[in-house]
Amino acid sequence: MAILSVNAGSSSLKFSLYPLQAGQVHPQVLSGNIEGLEPGGAPTMRWTYQVQNYSQTLRLGTEHVFAQALLSLRDLLADLPGVPTINAVAHRVVHGAAMYRASMVVTDDVLAQLTQFNSLAPLHQPHNLEGIRAFRQAFASLPQIACFDTAFHATLPEVDYRFALPEALYQQGLRRYGFHGLSYQYVIGVLQQQTGRASGRVLMAHLGNGASMCAALDGKSCATTMGFSALEGLMMGTRTGSLDAGVLLYLLEQGWDHARLQTLLYKQSGLLGVSGISADMRRLRADASVSAKLATDMFTYRVVRESGAMVACLQGLDVLAFSGGIGEHDVALRAEVAEKLAWMGIEIDPQRNAQAIADSVMAIHTPASRVEVWVVPTDEGVVVAREAARLLQLTSA
Repeated sequence: MAILSVNAGSSSLKFSLYPLQAGQVHPQVLSGNIEGLEPGGAPTMRWTYQVQNYSQTLRLGTEHVFAQALLSLRDLLADLPGVPTINAVAHRVVHGAAMYRASMVVTDDVLAQLTQFNSLAPLHQPHNLEGIRAFRQAFASLPQIACFDTAFHATLPEVDYRFALPEALYQQGLRRYGFHGLSYQYVIGVLQQQTGRASGRVLMAHLGNGASMCAALDGKSCATTMGFSALEGLMMGTRTGSLDAGVLLYLLEQGWDHARLQTLLYKQSGLLGVSGISADMRRLRADASVSAKLATDMFTYRVVRESGAMVACLQGLDVLAFSGGIGEHDVALRAEVAEKLAWMGIEIDPQRNAQAIADSVMAIHTPASRVEVWVVPTDEGVVVAREAARLLQLTSA
């Protein structure tokens, strides 16, 4: 018995297989991805099984490419020796809005409702749902389970999730939802296993191409930087982060339409927009240009600035945790953030910080630091698998 955990993007699919024994999810036995599913791409499936790495070029037609790729994945799972029987497919879905505050078994009605939230997360939601539709066809006998990035933030207080807008607009769903919840759920769970201080005031930074921060008290989200959409808060790889709404009004007056604004906000801004070079922090660190340095400095500055707001909501800080692709691997960023937050009592060990680049949980603070600082490689896939296992138990009880 096993759960297939998947994350569908615009041109790729990540997948992991987690054995399920006595209702408990065990470490993954298979992981991989399918890339190159965009028009004109070179579809390739790569996977790791029994400590061996494999790859296969997929020969697919030009129509319904995603569905064809899933048939290749289904064949792979059937052919690999010793693969446990799959009981369900669990999907990461970015936006559940206020309607879906916990993971759900997908029905036609659920899928129709989730489609209404596409405009709230246009980089992710349509592709997440297209993945569900394709899996419902390729794995027709298996329940499909949607696990929401927004669900972890269902505990936000009203003073945080309400915008200063008229009641009628709030009733239409204009409010803060928060994102990266599956990552934060994993990180807080790991921290609670590592330190007793994780039951106190915790600030988690999920820093990657998409970036946000979450303040948690007693393991529950009480403030977060992302809001109604996945645009607000920190500067990101290609997204603006928080932006004066007056800028949009000005651009509208200049004749910009919805499509052009959406492209600007989601795909042409952030690290890429400021540097004019790349959205990849690694490439910018290696670039000696003034624009690359400005982009990385701005990214760090926004992390520091939002940290102050989150700590104010917590009324202090016990634990700071870095996660996500940048948070887990960018030694310089962690050092810069810690230095600028030293007034909070944060002090990290340079040697431990430099060592924290492998896929393992590591404390990087000094004994004198008043705040514990951790690097926690996130694993949204196992959270999704656990949610699916929980729902399977409920439906079979």
